Amino acid sequence: MDSLLKHMVDMTGHRDHTMLDISVISAVQELACASRTRVLSLAAVRGQLFVRPRAVINAGSAARMEDLSDPSNPGEPISNFPALAACIVRHESNADTVDAQGNHTLWMPIWIGDKASTCLEIVNPTPYTSDTIHIIGGVVSVYRNFQNLLDYSERDSLTGLLNRKTFDDQLAKMLSASNESDTVSLPPGDTERRHHHEEEKQWLAVVDVDHFKHVNDKFGHLYGDEVLILIANLLQSSFRAQDRVFRFGGEEFVVLLRSTTLENAKKIIDRFRMNVEQHDFPQVGKVTVSVGFVSISAFEAPVIILGRADQALYYAKSHGRNMSCHYDELVSGGLLQTVESNDTAEFF
Repeated sequence: MDSLLKHMVDMTGHRDHTMLDISVISAVQELACASRTRVLSLAAVRGQLFVRPRAVINAGSAARMEDLSDPSNPGEPISNFPALAACIVRHESNADTVDAQGNHTLWMPIWIGDKASTCLEIVNPTPYTSDTIHIIGGVVSVYRNFQNLLDYSERDSLTGLLNRKTFDDQLAKMLSASNESDTVSLPPGDTERRHHHEEEKQWLAVVDVDHFKHVNDKFGHLYGDEVLILIANLLQSSFRAQDRVFRFGGEEFVVLLRSTTLENAKKIIDRFRMNVEQHDFPQVGKVTVSVGFVSISAFEAPVIILGRADQALYYAKSHGRNMSCHYDELVSGGLLQTVESNDTAEFF
């Protein structure tokens, strides 16, 4: 009982999804005397559900987070795990199976409403008793409730998008990952990998709804809020699963695009802009957005990166709107002066 209480205190002391994952698998590993415990992400890609490990702990080893930096690797199709697949379809609380070596695997999806995007996997050389399943189920319930609380604190109440507070943390992580990537030493003569490394970058895009004040003034704030909700939906459907979309407040949004080339970044951003342009907003009719974007460098402060994206956005807003502008291209073309910060940026 003391061990269980200690783990409960540890789990509820975290305010970060990563540390919460580490805490829950450490607790389950000890309480179930398991040989391995994992947190699995369940994500749909082109209509197919994939399973990808997010955190793992093996008997006798420390818990660790798995590398999720490769967006081209969605994991294994859930069809590789028939018992788990059936559990998800039936909306059951757990499922177990025994492999050819006699290892027992217990899956416990984390249901939030009728959706499960996370699952615990516990592997044990012996069968699970009803008491063990009951105790682990209690731990899972606490984990689920805390996941809900963290999600609530990280999201904008109107649109459901990630909020400004979460953006600061996500950008810091992206800058850290970018710094590690920039310092990787490639073997001499490895031109293919070197070319790939140099071409792919992280990107930050600032989105602003054009003439949004006019929408509020003419149609009222209820319709203005509906426009923002629909814009948020279009942002989520237009960008990729590995990208992150945030609402900064008002009619301003920010997108972090992960690991792509300038050409692809332009295509992705323009796809969103045209999706908005072609969408029929109830009562309001047509709405457009302007976008400014910039590549992310680990050697520059977040305020500089945001300021440059905002400069590109301001150029788009003052040169016709309903367009996307790349900061570096504007500077190289003599259309913008290089600035170290933007004192007029609306974000600061």
